[in-house]
Amino acid sequence: MRHASRAIACRVAFLLAVVLALPVFAGKTDLPNVKILATGGTIAGVAPSPTDAAYKPSQLSVDVLIGAVPEIQRLANVTGEQIAQIASQDMNDDVWLRLAKRVNELLATRDVDGIVVTHGTDTMEETAYFLHLTVHSAKPVVLTGALRPSTSLGSDGALNLYNAVSVAADPAAAGRGVLILMNDDIHSARDITKTNVVDVQTFTSPDRGLIGESNYGENRFFREPAKKHTSKSGFSVGKLGELPRVDVVYAHAGMSADIIDACVAAGARGIVVAGTGNGNMTKASIEALANAAKKGVVVVRSTRCTSGFVGRNIEIDDDTLGFVAAGDLNPQKARILLKLALTKTRDAGEIQRMFLDY
Repeated sequence: MRHASRAIACRVAFLLAVVLALPVFAGKTDLPNVKILATGGTIAGVAPSPTDAAYKPSQLSVDVLIGAVPEIQRLANVTGEQIAQIASQDMNDDVWLRLAKRVNELLATRDVDGIVVTHGTDTMEETAYFLHLTVHSAKPVVLTGALRPSTSLGSDGALNLYNAVSVAADPAAAGRGVLILMNDDIHSARDITKTNVVDVQTFTSPDRGLIGESNYGENRFFREPAKKHTSKSGFSVGKLGELPRVDVVYAHAGMSADIIDACVAAGARGIVVAGTGNGNMTKASIEALANAAKKGVVVVRSTRCTSGFVGRNIEIDDDTLGFVAAGDLNPQKARILLKLALTKTRDAGEIQRMFLDY
């Protein structure tokens, strides 16, 4: 254990030493300016040894992350800012609002050409989609992270950060909405989802495919997002101090209604159902949700399946019950859109139109 502690101390000391050497690359006036906003996660994690699966996330500061990859200063003038230092399972509305407001503030200036957000992978897709709907700029915003902590053998964080900076500095990335760069792949925030616990190829976009690829800073783009986002989004967080509560309920065989009643009693203004198949659930659950809808709680049907489109009025009479069909948004993304929609309206018909548009 003592040897493992020395090994990790040496690695952290090396990262700090690289930070001190950073000025040799800094300050090139002919390069774009990229700001890295750090929130923590595995990319900033530290393990007891290079081959230990257990680790502590969010241990390293943004300056250490930047210093560990000095080559990024050849791509852009890179500076950093620590927004939060948490594991992404602890991501919350307060950090989302703070992050979105800061991104908008930075991109509104001429001093920032693109932004990279370092983030844990557990909720990366949720934060990315929240920014996708609330950032009002065509400038590139790219999230990245790691499946292996910074001190691990074969850590993926350094190359992910390098490629993410290359995308954020790339004029071809502009106007494509918020992107996620992981393991050489560029995904749209709307389409991406995490599919494996620890595999470095955990992220996929199952229905729509990749936006592009990045290979050691060489970027290729294939398409643009199909739905509204960023500069064309109607959502704004500038004056918001909080977001409405929306709960996700996971459907299963024998699902009872009491969990739905508990959400309503706890003050949920919206409920997203991770339904079976085409957004389905038990009869008892449907009745409880119908009662919730009559009380003004907005109900959205999504699916626990990895891919597919939840259609309206297929097996469940959404028109009669007052439900909203999520389309191809998974439950965690549907929750974010519903939270933002509820800042504007509680009308289920209007919210259904938002799910078609976004």
